[in-house]
Amino acid sequence: MKNLLVYALSWIGMVAIAILNGAIREKAYGPFMRELSAHQLSTFIGIILLGAYLWVLTETCPIESSTQALLIGGIWFFMTVTFEFVFGHFVMGHPWSRLFHDYNLFKGRVWSLLLIWTAVAPYLFYRIRS
Repeated sequence: MKNLLVYALSWIGMVAIAILNGAIREKAYGPFMRELSAHQLSTFIGIILLGAYLWVLTETCPIESSTQALLIGGIWFFMTVTFEFVFGHFVMGHPWSRLFHDYNLFKGRVWSLLLIWTAVAPYLFYRIRS
């Protein structure tokens, strides 16, 4: 479990990728699309970008076991959801209803797919590499 701290700290890189992805959506293609379509495209791009980052990360700092991989995914999932709600509500001042908006799959909001990817990617990449 020696790499666990490295993986917890690597979450900061994931945040940077998410911010960059959001900025690209807002400046490059978001103004030319319906908001829902831009959200869906941005989520797909985010999954690809995070996948590339995590692939390189798992190459340079190998995951030691399936248990560690599941723990890493759980930590990242928890950190991401906590950050989104704590930062979004208490720093940005967004109402809870706005924060929960992106979790409604029935309305085409696919953000939760990125969260699922964040949680399962370490295990998937561990299995591919072992």
